[in-house]
Amino acid sequence: MASQLLCFLVLLTLTTICKSKSCHPNDLKGLQDFKSGIHSDTSGRLSKWIGRNCCKWEGIFCSNVTKRVVSISLPGLYTSDDAPIQSAMEGELSPSITLINYLEVINIGDLLGITGKIPSSIGLHLPNLRKLNFVRNRFTGALPESICMLSKLEELYLQENGFSGFIPWCIGGVKNLRRMDVHSNKLSGVIPESITKLKKLESLCLEENFLTGDIPENIGNLQELKEVDLSNNSLTGIIPRSISRLKFMSVLYLNSNQLEGDIPLPSKPGKLSSLSFVRLQNNQLSGTIPSSIGYLTSLQRVSLANNQLKGSIPSSIGNLKLLEMLYLSCNQLSGQLPRSIGGISELIYLSISHNMIEGPLPREISSLSNLQSLDLSFNRLNMSTIPKWLMQLPSLSQIYLAGCEIHGEIPDYIPKSLLELDLSANHLSGRIPAWIGSFSQIYSLNLSKNKFVSEIPSTVTNLDILGVLDLHSNKLDGSVNAVFQIKSRFAEGSLTYLDLSDNNFSSGVEQIGMGGQQHIQHLNLSHNFLKGRLPTSVGTLKTLQTLDLSYNGLGANLPTSLANVTVLERLMLHKNQFTGRIPEEFLKLNKLKELNLSDNLLEGKIPYGKPFLDFPQSSFSGNRGLCGKPLLPCKS
Repeated sequence: MASQLLCFLVLLTLTTICKSKSCHPNDLKGLQDFKSGIHSDTSGRLSKWIGRNCCKWEGIFCSNVTKRVVSISLPGLYTSDDAPIQSAMEGELSPSITLINYLEVINIGDLLGITGKIPSSIGLHLPNLRKLNFVRNRFTGALPESICMLSKLEELYLQENGFSGFIPWCIGGVKNLRRMDVHSNKLSGVIPESITKLKKLESLCLEENFLTGDIPENIGNLQELKEVDLSNNSLTGIIPRSISRLKFMSVLYLNSNQLEGDIPLPSKPGKLSSLSFVRLQNNQLSGTIPSSIGYLTSLQRVSLANNQLKGSIPSSIGNLKLLEMLYLSCNQLSGQLPRSIGGISELIYLSISHNMIEGPLPREISSLSNLQSLDLSFNRLNMSTIPKWLMQLPSLSQIYLAGCEIHGEIPDYIPKSLLELDLSANHLSGRIPAWIGSFSQIYSLNLSKNKFVSEIPSTVTNLDILGVLDLHSNKLDGSVNAVFQIKSRFAEGSLTYLDLSDNNFSSGVEQIGMGGQQHIQHLNLSHNFLKGRLPTSVGTLKTLQTLDLSYNGLGANLPTSLANVTVLERLMLHKNQFTGRIPEEFLKLNKLKELNLSDNLLEGKIPYGKPFLDFPQSSFSGNRGLCGKPLLPCKS
């Protein structure tokens, strides 16, 4: 009898051990089907899913109480031995994942290559789900309505996928939701009014979709909201006044929509007291900048650019002691800059370009010791000269004074430590000074649309990190040689944009593609008096996207080597004296979107095929010897 009892106990123990080392059948089936749907896993984590004890598998966590799987955590971004790793998986999400019905967390974000849809029954079968992370994959389809049944869901991350359709009308049923991020998808329709029932919501990010309609009027009911980003949609209507009730909100991004009406700021202090970052640019907002903006003393970055705002900049803006960035460009603002602006001691970026701001500039600007970037372009400042005190701002590295009615020569007190300088569309005259070569850190130099004469100084070759050089529409002459001999700290050169058009240059075209500047993407030498032949070295500019040499006196054959510039999108060679045939090799230029070879001395048959078949007759007219499509057929 004792031996029988012992055998029974041993058998019972073995059975318990076996059971303890095996997953619940539903969990095992769901995980095995998930693994089967993935055909590539660069991390190798799924290859370790062996046996039936899935609670020991990497990325799987089970409850100590129920022994059921409660978490699948296989993020694409993770650390191993304190080193960051970006892994990827490719395959399709199995709908069997809903068999794991004790799941609280699904984190398969940043895996880049998982496809499929959110299972339509997710809300029915995963009632305990608290976190769902599908970010940065290739999921498609609609957000299923059953998602509204996930009453315990706190975090929903679906951004950077291909989801489409509407946000479920019943989304307000996810009553514990704290964070919702579905940005960069293809969602359309309106933002459901029920979203204003999510009383615990702290972060709402719906940017970069195709959403339309109004912002829900009662968005101010979401008293826990800290972050709202609805930018880059097609939202219309006004900004709801209830938004001023959001006492914890620090981020408000509504930019790049079609919103109209005025800016609804609170009329008394104490509201929106946490608001730090505001983007309302690229809308159709009107009215004035309310003087009550001075109550929002937590503001750090504000952009109201590209709207229809009128009136003056309120002096209360000087109360914003924490403000670092202020963008007001492309409005209809008038009056003078308030003297109080000098009190914004933390200001780093100030842009008021393309308004109707009048001079004189308040001397208080000289107190802005942290100011790095200043854009005053295209206002009614009538500066006449560049104030010396303005150039003595200690942190200034970018200054844009285009269209400021500046006369005379470039003053030598401009700081040589600038990274960007724009003095275009003024009345500057005389020579470009030789000391321009002392700008040892300059990346962008724009002196276009002035009255500069004589040659480009040879010292320009010292600008060894120059990326943008724009001298178009002046009266410069001589050779363009110097710009192609600019030294560079980089292997293929730093220069990407070069515009010398609308001047009186006559030589130096043979230097194109010579020297160290091999990274030019935009080259415009049109409307000059350049002569000679286009050198074969032009074919070495492998990144060139735009080449405009029109309205010159260039001749000889078109270089076959130009066909090596396979990324070329715009080729303008009209109004020259090029001769010979169009090289057959030009058919390799399959990225070409704009072509003009008209009014030259070209002859022979136009190469047949794309991209030439895409261009009209006007691209080839005025060459008496040319024939073939799209011109008249060649004579046999």
